[in-house]
Amino acid sequence: MSGTPALVLDNVRAWYGESLVLQGVDFQVLPGEAVTLLGRNGAGRTTTLRAILGLTGRRQGSIRVFGEETLGQPTYRIARHGIGYCPEERGIFASLSCEENLKLPPLFDNGSPGLSLDEIYQLFPNLAERRHSPGKALSGGEQQMLALARILRTGAKLLLLDEISEGLAPVIVDTLGEAIRALRSRGYTILLVEQNFHFAAALCDRLLFMEHGRIIETLTPVQLEDQADRVSRLLSV
Repeated sequence: MSGTPALVLDNVRAWYGESLVLQGVDFQVLPGEAVTLLGRNGAGRTTTLRAILGLTGRRQGSIRVFGEETLGQPTYRIARHGIGYCPEERGIFASLSCEENLKLPPLFDNGSPGLSLDEIYQLFPNLAERRHSPGKALSGGEQQMLALARILRTGAKLLLLDEISEGLAPVIVDTLGEAIRALRSRGYTILLVEQNFHFAAALCDRLLFMEHGRIIETLTPVQLEDQADRVSRLLSV
């Protein structure tokens, strides 16, 4: 992991209407890293992902993606720098089959080919079995796999994943964890928003704790045992 960072946020402030949500967020993610944003509900984690893509209101500061400043760009231009966003609501097309959903995303013109259907089905065997099923017939876990698989078709190399383990059965969470490990071995860079602390800690290089729209603590997985009491306080409701 070296060279130009995949993502840099420098004193990022973001608003929804008149409400200031992000109050000076600073962090970077190196190529091939996996980093998690943790915190209580309302801390600003999802807003951080949305601000990266220009999906909030007014933004200030600096957001650089693979070395290029993107703060003044529209969302469609930001995405074309190689960002894949998997939102909490998933957003699959319910009336289309699983495979039709996977055939929809365009390829980014960034020199990075997306995963083929065969590669997707190798990563998510459940989707291979359900390739002809409509999206509305998939289980919640299968829909989450499809939402993640769809952004892998575009050629994106920086993945923004919002609460992908929420409400899913442990066996599905394990499958998603194995998929993330496989993607990391392929060189993908991953920024996760998670409530499932143990899921995130097993996958990531660093854990960033947010509170009131700021990063207030950064820990590595090896530091967690010694900081268990502090982590509990940071995440308790």
